[in-house]
Amino acid sequence: MNPIPSSEPITNLTFDELPLGARARVSRTLTQDDIVAFALVSGDVNPAHVDPEYANATRFHGTIAHGMWAGAMISSLLGTEFPGPGTIYEGQTLRFHLPVRAGDTLTAEVIVTARDTERHRLTLDCQVTNQTGATVVSGEALVRAPMQKVSRARAALPQMHLFDPDARLARWIDGWAADLAGQPPVQCGVVHPCDATSLAGALAAARRGLIVPWLIGPEARIRAVAEQAGLDLGDARIEAVEHSHAAAARAAELAASGQVEVLMKGSLHTDELMHAVIATPALRTKRRISHVFRFDIPTYPKPILITDAAINIAPTLEDKADIVASAIDLARVLGVERPKVAILSAVETVNPKMVSTLDAAALCKMADRGQIAGGLLDGPLAFDNAISAEAARIKGIRSEVAGDADILLVPDLESGNMLAKQLEYLAGAAGCGIVLGARVPIALTSRADGEASRLASAALAARLALAWRERRP
Repeated sequence: MNPIPSSEPITNLTFDELPLGARARVSRTLTQDDIVAFALVSGDVNPAHVDPEYANATRFHGTIAHGMWAGAMISSLLGTEFPGPGTIYEGQTLRFHLPVRAGDTLTAEVIVTARDTERHRLTLDCQVTNQTGATVVSGEALVRAPMQKVSRARAALPQMHLFDPDARLARWIDGWAADLAGQPPVQCGVVHPCDATSLAGALAAARRGLIVPWLIGPEARIRAVAEQAGLDLGDARIEAVEHSHAAAARAAELAASGQVEVLMKGSLHTDELMHAVIATPALRTKRRISHVFRFDIPTYPKPILITDAAINIAPTLEDKADIVASAIDLARVLGVERPKVAILSAVETVNPKMVSTLDAAALCKMADRGQIAGGLLDGPLAFDNAISAEAARIKGIRSEVAGDADILLVPDLESGNMLAKQLEYLAGAAGCGIVLGARVPIALTSRADGEASRLASAALAARLALAWRERRP
Protein backbone atom coordinates (compact mmCIF):
# COMPACT_ATOMS: atom_id res chain seq x y z
CA MET A 1 0.00 0.00 0.00
CA ASN A 2 1.57 3.28 -1.12
CA PRO A 3 1.23 6.57 0.78
CA ILE A 4 -2.13 8.19 -0.04
CA PRO A 5 -2.05 11.73 -1.49
CA SER A 6 -3.18 14.29 1.06
CA SER A 7 -5.98 15.44 -1.28
CA GLU A 8 -7.72 12.05 -1.07
CA PRO A 9 -10.05 11.26 1.84
CA ILE A 10 -9.35 8.74 4.57
CA THR A 11 -11.60 5.73 3.99
CA ASN A 12 -11.78 2.68 6.24
CA LEU A 13 -12.38 -1.03 5.74
CA THR A 14 -15.10 -2.63 7.86
CA PHE A 15 -14.81 -5.91 9.72
CA ASP A 16 -16.82 -7.66 7.00
CA GLU A 17 -14.36 -6.43 4.35
CA LEU A 18 -11.36 -8.00 6.05
CA PRO A 19 -11.21 -11.78 5.58
CA LEU A 20 -8.40 -14.02 6.76
CA GLY A 21 -5.25 -13.30 4.79
CA ALA A 22 -6.19 -9.70 3.95
CA ARG A 23 -3.09 -7.56 4.09
CA ALA A 24 -1.79 -4.03 3.65
CA ARG A 25 1.58 -2.32 3.69
CA VAL A 26 3.14 1.11 3.80
CA SER A 27 6.72 2.23 3.13
CA ARG A 28 8.74 5.19 4.26
CA THR A 29 12.38 6.26 4.16
CA LEU A 30 13.68 7.39 7.54
CA THR A 31 15.61 10.68 7.79
CA GLN A 32 17.67 12.16 10.59
CA ASP A 33 14.99 14.82 10.95
CA ASP A 34 12.47 12.03 11.62
CA ILE A 35 14.67 10.76 14.45
CA VAL A 36 15.04 14.24 15.94
CA ALA A 37 11.30 14.93 15.62
CA PHE A 38 10.49 11.65 17.40
CA ALA A 39 12.88 12.60 20.20
CA LEU A 40 11.25 16.01 20.54
CA VAL A 41 7.70 14.64 20.60
CA SER A 42 8.40 11.66 22.85
CA GLY A 43 11.00 13.21 25.12
CA ASP A 44 13.27 10.21 24.48
CA VAL A 45 16.67 11.85 24.04
CA ASN A 46 18.68 8.69 24.62
CA PRO A 47 22.16 9.61 23.27
CA ALA A 48 22.09 6.47 21.11
CA HIS A 49 19.56 8.35 18.97
CA VAL A 50 20.71 11.98 19.06
CA ASP A 51 24.37 12.14 20.13
CA PRO A 52 26.69 11.01 17.29
CA GLU A 53 29.83 11.15 19.45
CA TYR A 54 28.30 8.81 22.03
CA ALA A 55 26.60 6.58 19.43
CA ASN A 56 29.80 6.09 17.43
CA ALA A 57 31.37 4.45 20.49
CA THR A 58 28.52 1.96 20.95
CA ARG A 59 28.16 -1.44 19.30
CA PHE A 60 25.87 0.21 16.72
CA HIS A 61 28.69 2.51 15.50
CA GLY A 62 26.40 5.45 14.87
CA THR A 63 23.02 6.88 15.80
CA ILE A 64 19.98 4.64 15.41
CA ALA A 65 16.25 5.31 15.29
CA HIS A 66 13.97 4.79 18.28
CA GLY A 67 12.55 1.28 18.28
CA MET A 68 9.02 2.64 18.56
CA TRP A 69 9.42 4.56 15.30
CA ALA A 70 8.70 1.28 13.48
CA GLY A 71 5.86 0.65 15.92
CA ALA A 72 4.44 4.05 15.02
CA MET A 73 4.43 3.02 11.35
CA ILE A 74 2.25 0.03 12.25
CA SER A 75 -0.06 2.23 14.32
CA SER A 76 -0.36 4.71 11.46
CA LEU A 77 -1.27 1.97 9.01
CA LEU A 78 -3.94 0.56 11.33
CA GLY A 79 -5.43 3.91 12.26
CA THR A 80 -5.62 5.51 8.83
CA GLU A 81 -5.92 2.72 6.26
CA PHE A 82 -6.26 -0.85 7.51
CA PRO A 83 -8.84 -1.01 9.01
CA GLY A 84 -8.74 2.82 9.29
CA PRO A 85 -11.05 5.31 11.07
CA GLY A 86 -13.17 3.69 13.75
CA THR A 87 -10.52 1.12 14.67
CA ILE A 88 -9.97 0.53 18.37
CA TYR A 89 -6.39 -0.54 19.15
CA GLU A 90 -6.59 -3.12 21.95
CA GLY A 91 -3.09 -4.58 22.09
CA GLN A 92 0.30 -4.82 20.45
CA THR A 93 3.38 -6.96 20.93
CA LEU A 94 6.70 -6.07 19.32
CA ARG A 95 10.09 -7.73 19.00
CA PHE A 96 13.09 -5.73 17.82
CA HIS A 97 15.55 -7.62 15.62
CA LEU A 98 17.83 -5.09 13.89
CA PRO A 99 18.72 -1.43 14.37
CA VAL A 100 17.26 1.16 12.01
CA ARG A 101 19.26 4.14 10.78
CA ALA A 102 18.63 7.33 8.86
CA GLY A 103 18.45 6.45 5.17
CA ASP A 104 16.79 3.06 5.72
CA THR A 105 13.53 2.44 3.82
CA LEU A 106 11.08 0.58 6.04
CA THR A 107 8.01 -1.35 4.91
CA ALA A 108 5.37 -2.16 7.51
CA GLU A 109 2.97 -4.99 6.57
CA VAL A 110 -0.01 -6.33 8.50
CA ILE A 111 -1.93 -9.55 7.74
CA VAL A 112 -5.24 -10.71 9.22
CA THR A 113 -4.56 -14.05 10.96
CA ALA A 114 -7.69 -14.45 13.11
CA ARG A 115 -11.26 -13.08 13.24
CA ASP A 116 -13.61 -12.87 16.23
CA THR A 117 -17.04 -12.29 14.70
CA GLU A 118 -18.77 -11.85 18.06
CA ARG A 119 -16.53 -8.95 19.16
CA HIS A 120 -15.55 -7.81 15.64
CA ARG A 121 -11.96 -8.31 16.70
CA LEU A 122 -9.03 -8.95 14.36
CA THR A 123 -5.63 -10.42 15.12
CA LEU A 124 -2.95 -9.15 12.79
CA ASP A 125 0.57 -10.36 12.17
CA CYS A 126 2.92 -7.35 11.92
CA GLN A 127 6.27 -7.24 10.16
CA VAL A 128 8.57 -4.29 9.46
CA THR A 129 11.38 -4.92 6.98
CA ASN A 130 14.17 -2.75 5.66
CA GLN A 131 15.31 -2.11 2.09
CA THR A 132 17.22 -5.42 2.01
CA GLY A 133 14.18 -7.41 3.06
CA ALA A 134 15.53 -8.12 6.55
CA THR A 135 13.00 -8.06 9.38
CA VAL A 136 13.72 -5.25 11.85
CA VAL A 137 10.53 -5.49 13.95
CA SER A 138 7.88 -8.21 14.27
CA GLY A 139 4.83 -8.63 16.43
CA GLU A 140 1.08 -9.05 16.70
CA ALA A 141 -1.70 -6.49 16.93
CA LEU A 142 -5.21 -6.90 18.34
CA VAL A 143 -7.80 -4.43 17.08
CA ARG A 144 -11.56 -4.03 17.11
CA ALA A 145 -12.53 -3.24 13.53
CA PRO A 146 -15.24 -0.74 12.57
CA MET A 147 -18.65 -1.97 11.39
CA GLN A 148 -19.66 1.14 9.49
CA LYS A 149 -17.97 2.77 6.52
CA VAL A 150 -16.21 6.05 7.21
CA SER A 151 -14.85 8.51 4.68
CA ARG A 152 -13.37 11.74 5.96
CA ALA A 153 -11.35 14.54 4.45
CA ARG A 154 -7.75 14.39 5.58
CA ALA A 155 -6.95 16.95 8.24
CA ALA A 156 -4.79 19.82 7.04
CA LEU A 157 -1.75 19.66 9.27
CA PRO A 158 0.95 22.33 9.50
CA GLN A 159 4.37 21.67 8.00
CA MET A 160 7.07 20.91 10.54
CA HIS A 161 10.52 22.41 10.07
CA LEU A 162 13.40 21.29 12.26
CA PHE A 163 16.11 23.90 12.34
CA ASP A 164 18.94 24.52 14.76
CA PRO A 165 20.75 27.73 13.73
CA ASP A 166 23.88 26.97 15.76
CA ALA A 167 24.05 23.42 14.41
CA ARG A 168 23.68 24.71 10.84
CA LEU A 169 26.46 27.24 11.43
CA ALA A 170 28.62 24.44 12.83
CA ARG A 171 28.15 22.42 9.63
CA TRP A 172 29.17 25.42 7.50
CA ILE A 173 32.25 25.92 9.64
CA ASP A 174 33.21 22.24 9.46
CA GLY A 175 33.10 22.39 5.67
CA TRP A 176 35.13 25.56 5.42
CA ALA A 177 37.63 24.28 7.99
CA ALA A 178 38.13 21.22 5.79
CA ASP A 179 38.90 23.52 2.83
CA LEU A 180 41.50 25.34 4.92
CA ALA A 181 43.16 22.20 6.27
CA GLY A 182 46.70 21.76 4.98
CA GLN A 183 46.88 25.32 3.65
CA PRO A 184 49.16 28.03 5.08
CA PRO A 185 47.19 29.52 7.98
CA VAL A 186 45.14 32.65 7.35
CA GLN A 187 46.52 35.61 9.29
CA CYS A 188 43.63 37.66 10.69
CA GLY A 189 43.70 41.09 12.29
CA VAL A 190 41.05 41.12 15.03
CA VAL A 191 40.25 44.78 15.56
CA HIS A 192 39.65 45.92 19.15
CA PRO A 193 38.41 42.61 20.68
CA CYS A 194 37.64 44.26 24.00
CA ASP A 195 34.53 42.42 25.03
CA ALA A 196 34.07 38.75 25.89
CA THR A 197 31.96 37.87 22.82
CA SER A 198 34.27 39.26 20.16
CA LEU A 199 37.39 37.92 21.88
CA ALA A 200 35.83 34.48 22.38
CA GLY A 201 34.80 34.36 18.71
CA ALA A 202 38.33 35.11 17.54
CA LEU A 203 39.91 32.58 19.88
CA ALA A 204 37.35 29.92 18.88
CA ALA A 205 38.21 30.53 15.22
CA ALA A 206 41.87 30.08 16.08
CA ARG A 207 41.20 26.79 17.89
CA ARG A 208 39.36 25.51 14.83
CA GLY A 209 42.36 26.32 12.65
CA LEU A 210 40.43 28.92 10.65
CA ILE A 211 42.68 31.88 11.45
CA VAL A 212 45.83 32.93 13.23
CA PRO A 213 44.61 35.94 15.24
CA TRP A 214 46.47 39.21 15.68
CA LEU A 215 44.62 40.89 18.56
CA ILE A 216 44.81 44.62 17.90
CA GLY A 217 43.83 46.89 20.79
CA PRO A 218 44.75 48.03 24.31
CA GLU A 219 46.74 45.08 25.67
CA ALA A 220 45.81 45.55 29.33
CA ARG A 221 42.13 45.71 28.45
CA ILE A 222 42.29 42.61 26.21
CA ARG A 223 44.01 40.62 28.95
CA ALA A 224 41.53 41.81 31.55
CA VAL A 225 38.59 40.73 29.37
CA ALA A 226 40.21 37.34 28.83
CA GLU A 227 40.82 36.82 32.55
CA GLN A 228 37.30 37.89 33.52
CA ALA A 229 35.70 35.63 30.87
CA GLY A 230 38.01 32.69 31.55
CA LEU A 231 39.49 32.77 28.05
CA ASP A 232 42.95 31.39 27.31
CA LEU A 233 44.88 33.75 25.03
CA GLY A 234 47.52 31.08 24.48
CA ASP A 235 50.18 32.34 22.10
CA ALA A 236 47.89 34.81 20.32
CA ARG A 237 49.82 37.85 19.15
CA ILE A 238 48.76 41.19 20.60
CA GLU A 239 49.34 44.42 18.69
CA ALA A 240 49.16 46.95 21.49
CA VAL A 241 47.51 50.31 20.69
CA GLU A 242 45.79 52.87 22.88
CA HIS A 243 42.16 52.86 21.72
CA SER A 244 39.67 51.71 19.07
CA HIS A 245 40.58 54.39 16.49
CA ALA A 246 44.23 53.43 16.72
CA ALA A 247 43.28 49.73 16.49
CA ALA A 248 41.38 50.34 13.23
CA ALA A 249 44.28 52.33 11.79
CA ARG A 250 46.85 49.68 12.75
CA ALA A 251 44.66 46.91 11.33
CA ALA A 252 44.46 48.76 8.02
CA GLU A 253 48.27 49.14 7.99
CA LEU A 254 48.78 45.42 8.60
CA ALA A 255 46.33 44.54 5.84
CA ALA A 256 47.86 46.99 3.39
CA SER A 257 51.33 45.55 4.00
CA GLY A 258 50.08 42.00 3.51
CA GLN A 259 50.88 40.87 7.04
CA VAL A 260 47.24 39.91 7.58
CA GLU A 261 44.88 38.52 4.92
CA VAL A 262 41.61 39.09 6.77
CA LEU A 263 40.21 41.69 9.13
CA MET A 264 37.66 40.83 11.81
CA LYS A 265 35.57 43.43 13.61
CA GLY A 266 35.70 43.38 17.39
CA SER A 267 33.83 45.64 19.82
CA LEU A 268 34.32 48.92 17.96
CA HIS A 269 31.73 50.63 15.77
CA THR A 270 31.55 49.59 12.13
CA ASP A 271 32.15 53.13 10.86
CA GLU A 272 35.42 53.33 12.83
CA LEU A 273 36.79 50.24 11.11
CA MET A 274 35.48 51.06 7.66
CA HIS A 275 36.76 54.65 7.82
CA ALA A 276 40.28 53.33 8.43
CA VAL A 277 39.97 50.86 5.54
CA ILE A 278 38.63 53.45 3.10
CA ALA A 279 41.31 55.94 4.17
CA THR A 280 44.06 53.47 3.24
CA PRO A 281 44.68 53.70 -0.54
CA ALA A 282 46.43 50.33 -0.70
CA LEU A 283 43.23 48.61 0.47
CA ARG A 284 40.95 50.15 -2.14
CA THR A 285 39.93 48.39 -5.34
CA LYS A 286 38.04 49.56 -8.41
CA ARG A 287 34.83 48.33 -6.80
CA ARG A 288 32.73 50.03 -4.20
CA ILE A 289 32.93 48.46 -0.77
CA SER A 290 29.79 46.51 0.15
CA HIS A 291 28.47 43.99 2.65
CA VAL A 292 26.97 40.53 2.10
CA PHE A 293 24.98 38.42 4.55
CA ARG A 294 24.91 34.66 4.03
CA PHE A 295 21.77 33.11 5.48
CA ASP A 296 20.42 29.61 5.84
CA ILE A 297 16.64 29.91 6.24
CA PRO A 298 14.47 27.03 7.52
CA THR A 299 11.83 27.45 4.80
CA TYR A 300 14.18 28.05 1.86
CA PRO A 301 15.90 25.10 0.16
CA LYS A 302 19.40 26.57 -0.11
CA PRO A 303 21.65 29.27 1.39
CA ILE A 304 20.99 32.79 0.18
CA LEU A 305 23.11 35.95 0.05
CA ILE A 306 21.61 39.37 0.87
CA THR A 307 23.38 42.55 -0.17
CA ASP A 308 23.89 45.37 0.82
CA ALA A 309 22.40 45.63 4.27
CA ALA A 310 25.23 47.26 6.25
CA ILE A 311 27.46 49.65 4.28
CA ASN A 312 25.80 51.58 1.43
CA ILE A 313 22.86 53.64 2.65
CA ALA A 314 21.35 54.66 -0.70
CA PRO A 315 23.40 53.06 -3.47
CA THR A 316 23.30 54.48 -6.99
CA LEU A 317 22.96 52.37 -10.11
CA GLU A 318 26.74 52.38 -10.48
CA ASP A 319 27.11 51.32 -6.84
CA LYS A 320 24.60 48.49 -7.30
CA ALA A 321 26.54 47.16 -10.28
CA ASP A 322 29.60 46.83 -8.04
CA ILE A 323 27.56 45.36 -5.19
CA VAL A 324 26.06 42.71 -7.47
CA ALA A 325 29.43 41.84 -9.03
CA SER A 326 31.03 41.31 -5.60
CA ALA A 327 28.15 39.13 -4.41
CA ILE A 328 28.36 37.01 -7.58
CA ASP A 329 32.09 36.51 -7.04
CA LEU A 330 31.45 35.38 -3.44
CA ALA A 331 28.71 32.98 -4.49
CA ARG A 332 30.99 31.43 -7.09
CA VAL A 333 33.75 30.94 -4.49
CA LEU A 334 31.13 29.16 -2.37
CA GLY A 335 30.36 26.74 -5.17
CA VAL A 336 27.41 28.30 -7.05
CA GLU A 337 28.49 28.09 -10.67
CA ARG A 338 26.06 30.67 -12.06
CA PRO A 339 24.35 32.54 -9.21
CA LYS A 340 20.78 33.69 -9.73
CA VAL A 341 20.33 37.30 -8.65
CA ALA A 342 16.89 38.68 -7.74
CA ILE A 343 16.88 42.48 -7.79
CA LEU A 344 14.27 43.45 -5.21
CA SER A 345 11.70 46.20 -5.21
CA ALA A 346 8.18 46.60 -3.84
CA VAL A 347 6.73 45.53 -7.21
CA GLU A 348 7.72 43.34 -10.13
CA THR A 349 7.00 45.84 -12.89
CA VAL A 350 9.04 48.85 -14.02
CA ASN A 351 7.54 52.03 -12.59
CA PRO A 352 9.18 55.38 -13.51
CA LYS A 353 8.17 56.73 -10.09
CA MET A 354 10.14 54.02 -8.28
CA VAL A 355 13.89 54.36 -8.78
CA SER A 356 14.56 50.81 -7.58
CA THR A 357 12.56 49.38 -10.50
CA LEU A 358 14.47 51.50 -13.01
CA ASP A 359 17.77 50.43 -11.47
CA ALA A 360 16.68 46.78 -11.66
CA ALA A 361 15.84 47.04 -15.33
CA ALA A 362 19.13 48.80 -16.07
CA LEU A 363 21.16 46.18 -14.14
CA CYS A 364 19.52 43.38 -16.11
CA LYS A 365 20.40 45.11 -19.38
CA MET A 366 23.97 45.66 -18.14
CA ALA A 367 24.19 41.92 -17.50
CA ASP A 368 22.86 41.23 -21.00
CA ARG A 369 25.65 43.41 -22.43
CA GLY A 370 28.37 41.75 -20.36
CA GLN A 371 28.92 44.68 -17.98
CA ILE A 372 28.01 42.36 -15.08
CA ALA A 373 29.34 38.84 -15.60
CA GLY A 374 29.08 35.45 -13.96
CA GLY A 375 25.46 35.51 -12.81
CA LEU A 376 21.87 35.45 -14.04
CA LEU A 377 19.98 38.64 -13.14
CA ASP A 378 16.26 39.38 -13.09
CA GLY A 379 14.26 42.27 -11.69
CA PRO A 380 12.48 44.12 -10.48
CA LEU A 381 11.07 41.31 -8.39
CA ALA A 382 9.00 41.69 -5.25
CA PHE A 383 10.24 39.60 -2.34
CA ASP A 384 7.45 37.03 -2.61
CA ASN A 385 8.09 36.12 -6.24
CA ALA A 386 11.85 36.31 -5.76
CA ILE A 387 11.76 33.43 -3.29
CA SER A 388 8.51 31.63 -4.21
CA ALA A 389 8.03 29.99 -7.59
CA GLU A 390 4.33 29.62 -6.80
CA ALA A 391 3.94 33.36 -6.16
CA ALA A 392 5.73 34.07 -9.44
CA ARG A 393 3.48 31.61 -11.29
CA ILE A 394 0.32 33.17 -9.89
CA LYS A 395 1.50 36.62 -11.03
CA GLY A 396 2.40 35.33 -14.47
CA ILE A 397 6.15 35.91 -14.09
CA ARG A 398 8.32 33.72 -16.29
CA SER A 399 11.82 33.77 -14.90
CA GLU A 400 14.72 31.41 -14.21
CA VAL A 401 15.47 33.46 -11.10
CA ALA A 402 12.03 33.78 -9.52
CA GLY A 403 11.60 31.25 -6.73
CA ASP A 404 15.19 30.04 -7.01
CA ALA A 405 17.36 33.07 -6.15
CA ASP A 406 20.87 32.64 -4.77
CA ILE A 407 21.37 36.38 -4.19
CA LEU A 408 18.92 39.09 -3.15
CA LEU A 409 19.97 42.64 -4.08
CA VAL A 410 18.04 45.04 -1.87
CA PRO A 411 17.17 48.62 -2.91
CA ASP A 412 18.88 50.31 0.04
CA LEU A 413 20.44 49.70 3.43
CA GLU A 414 17.25 50.30 5.42
CA SER A 415 15.21 47.67 3.60
CA GLY A 416 18.12 45.24 3.55
CA ASN A 417 18.92 45.64 7.22
CA MET A 418 15.30 45.13 8.24
CA LEU A 419 15.01 42.08 5.98
CA ALA A 420 18.17 40.51 7.41
CA LYS A 421 17.14 41.07 11.02
CA GLN A 422 13.62 39.77 10.39
CA LEU A 423 15.04 36.58 8.91
CA GLU A 424 17.32 36.13 11.90
CA TYR A 425 14.95 37.02 14.72
CA LEU A 426 11.56 35.98 13.33
CA ALA A 427 12.37 33.22 10.83
CA GLY A 428 15.15 31.43 12.73
CA ALA A 429 17.74 32.00 10.02
CA ALA A 430 21.40 31.27 10.70
CA GLY A 431 23.74 33.85 9.23
CA CYS A 432 27.09 35.48 9.03
CA GLY A 433 28.42 38.56 7.26
CA ILE A 434 31.39 39.80 5.28
CA VAL A 435 32.57 43.03 3.67
CA LEU A 436 33.79 42.89 0.07
CA GLY A 437 35.38 45.41 -2.25
CA ALA A 438 38.59 45.93 -0.26
CA ARG A 439 41.90 44.15 -0.81
CA VAL A 440 41.11 41.86 2.12
CA PRO A 441 37.79 40.34 3.19
CA ILE A 442 36.42 41.76 6.42
CA ALA A 443 34.38 39.66 8.85
CA LEU A 444 31.76 42.14 10.01
CA THR A 445 29.34 41.19 12.75
CA SER A 446 26.86 43.05 14.90
CA ARG A 447 27.65 43.70 18.53
CA ALA A 448 24.51 41.65 19.28
CA ASP A 449 25.83 38.58 17.43
CA GLY A 450 26.87 35.58 19.47
CA GLU A 451 30.05 33.55 19.30
CA ALA A 452 28.67 31.12 16.72
CA SER A 453 27.85 33.88 14.23
CA ARG A 454 31.25 35.49 14.74
CA LEU A 455 32.94 32.15 14.23
CA ALA A 456 31.00 31.60 11.01
CA SER A 457 31.87 35.09 9.73
CA ALA A 458 35.55 34.43 10.43
CA ALA A 459 35.30 31.10 8.61
CA LEU A 460 33.64 32.74 5.61
CA ALA A 461 36.31 35.45 5.43
CA ALA A 462 39.09 32.89 5.75
CA ARG A 463 37.55 30.74 3.02
CA LEU A 464 37.42 33.76 0.72
CA ALA A 465 41.00 34.75 1.57
CA LEU A 466 42.09 31.26 0.59
CA ALA A 467 40.41 31.61 -2.80
CA TRP A 468 41.98 35.05 -3.29
CA ARG A 469 45.45 33.56 -2.89
CA GLU A 470 44.88 31.96 -6.28
CA ARG A 471 42.73 34.57 -7.98
CA ARG A 472 41.50 37.90 -6.69
CA PRO A 473 38.34 39.32 -8.31
